[in-house]
Amino acid sequence: MGKALACGAGTVVNAIATGLGSAFGLALWTKAEVNLLNEPGFFEEKILNDPSENTGLICTTAKRVLNHFGFEREYGVRVITDSNIPISRGLKSSSVAANAVALATVDALKKDLDDLDIVRLGVDAALEAGVTITGAFDDACASYFGGFVVTDNVKKILIKRQQVEENLAVMIHVPVKKSPTKESNIKRIRAMKNYVEHIFNIALNGDYKTAITLNGLIYSAVLGFSTEATVRALEAGAVSAGLTGTGPATIALCPRDICSDVEACWLELGGEIIRTEFNNEKAKVI
Repeated sequence: MGKALACGAGTVVNAIATGLGSAFGLALWTKAEVNLLNEPGFFEEKILNDPSENTGLICTTAKRVLNHFGFEREYGVRVITDSNIPISRGLKSSSVAANAVALATVDALKKDLDDLDIVRLGVDAALEAGVTITGAFDDACASYFGGFVVTDNVKKILIKRQQVEENLAVMIHVPVKKSPTKESNIKRIRAMKNYVEHIFNIALNGDYKTAITLNGLIYSAVLGFSTEATVRALEAGAVSAGLTGTGPATIALCPRDICSDVEACWLELGGEIIRTEFNNEKAKVI
């Protein structure tokens, strides 16, 4: 048996338009437990926090790890995940689950594997399972390594990673309705390529707060989401706010003394409000 934990992430620059992305770690989590079975080809999966959700990704991730080490004809797998990350809201639930399952499977096999290779196995599994458009390498790196990351999602290269040192809280407005990434209009998103490239360069230069807001405004317009949560948060004193992923959740970075103001201005929008922190720590075996 192997167990692992990976943390969530929020968008700085969505990579769908350009293939280049940026994200940051969030102190939300997914835990995975992987049991090896002496039944080659048998796979059983369960998502405790949302049993109705499709389990294809976690199954595919475990299979890819087995195949990587040549154990696909020796073992079957039982995978159980649990999480406090809302699914299909832009909070990287798929990337986090893939990281946790990949690391737990490596642990169950009692093998060693480079961190980036573990991330890439999860990214490839997400592409195979059809839950992502670019593979979300930026989201996967922010989840696995924590901190602020900048990536080339096409080449699966981690360009930059640094700790997030600022003393800010993270507020998240989570609408009730899900928005799976695979249902996004790619043609509309890629029409914004030139503008998103400018925002990526802002993030690359370290100004992730400006990048979060500008990226969120562009993607909200393209995907048809209201910017009301963003504007209200900024009015209340947030230093940055914007749509995360392909939505519909909005993330706001806030001085701690105005978190209650941001929460108050979001209450009448409905949905769930989460208060959390940046995460700077790597995914880990537990």
